[in-house]
Amino acid sequence: MAINVAKFLDVADGLQANQFSVGSHSEINSFDDLDPIYRQLIDEPVPASFAVLGSDGRPNLTPMWFDYEGSTVLINVASHRKKVEWIREHPRLTILLINPANMYHWMSIKCTVKHELSEDDSEEGARVTAQVDKVWTKYTGNVPPYGLRDPSRDERRVLFECPVDKIATFGKP
Repeated sequence: MAINVAKFLDVADGLQANQFSVGSHSEINSFDDLDPIYRQLIDEPVPASFAVLGSDGRPNLTPMWFDYEGSTVLINVASHRKKVEWIREHPRLTILLINPANMYHWMSIKCTVKHELSEDDSEEGARVTAQVDKVWTKYTGNVPPYGLRDPSRDERRVLFECPVDKIATFGKP
């Protein structure tokens, strides 16, 4: 399935007419097809802001680590957190990745949850653990296992697989 990419007119090369509006649309088949200046936002350990509707109907924004496979965003969350309930109730999510060195270089991703895996699942649980270990290493540089499990409980993880619906891009590094 093709992913629509809206490229905003930016100010990286100077002022221009209609800046900050969508300048063009294109389609890609996966993140592999993204322009390298935007691929770096998803491949490097850039903090991501995840938005999901909370129980009061307002967007809940949380900084999180970002991971993907092909054209699918992978969201790994501790099963006891409210965010899991909110994602199940409102499976359409928006993610914003902003270059920490240049706020005028960003990418917004809209995606929808299509599959949920539990770390306790006898068939797919190992994949959930492997994914959180992978993103742990990406963001911290530390070797697995994931080192932030809540020591006060037997923390279990949930992995949401979210195919990408739309992408918006802006700016240059």
